Amino acid sequence: MLNRVVTVAALAVGGMMLSKQMKKNRTQNGDSSIIEAIEVNAPVRTVYNQFTQFEDFPQFMKSVKEIRQLDDKRLHWKANVAGEDKEWDAEITEQIPDKRIAWRSIGGVHNAGVVTFHKISDNVTRVTLQMDYKPDGVLETIGDALGAVRMETRANLTNFKEMLEKRGAETGGWRGKIDQH
Repeated sequence: MLNRVVTVAALAVGGMMLSKQMKKNRTQNGDSSIIEAIEVNAPVRTVYNQFTQFEDFPQFMKSVKEIRQLDDKRLHWKANVAGEDKEWDAEITEQIPDKRIAWRSIGGVHNAGVVTFHKISDNVTRVTLQMDYKPDGVLETIGDALGAVRMETRANLTNFKEMLEKRGAETGGWRGKIDQH
């Protein structure tokens, strides 16, 4: 009997902690929000240029299977989200060379965000990624509450840093500007 009481109490405490964590990173409309940053040992122009090579993202984002750039503003994503293959389109809503790239999804997986590039010195750039997203279903919601998206985002930024620093140069770059809309 005592074992059952302890088990029920442990489940109740665990449930309260999970509920508290789930509310912690929510925006007013119920989306989750994360902000992660990393310093890359490369000039801001090099870092920005590499980040515009969206079709290269699967090289440093483990859950992204493919990105097709449809035109200057639109991308088609294929990724594995919480063990499930998903596809969606995204549009770039603002792009300023060496400063920022903002996007939002168009249907499918709901997400939006901005990545900014800050010159720390001639050879160090801080990349800050802010993203809002809506977990879909129980598994994604629990994973979100446990910090899975934050951990994966941090790992992706670290992989980007390591890839670019090892290579020493970008694979290309798009220097066009997209005005905010």
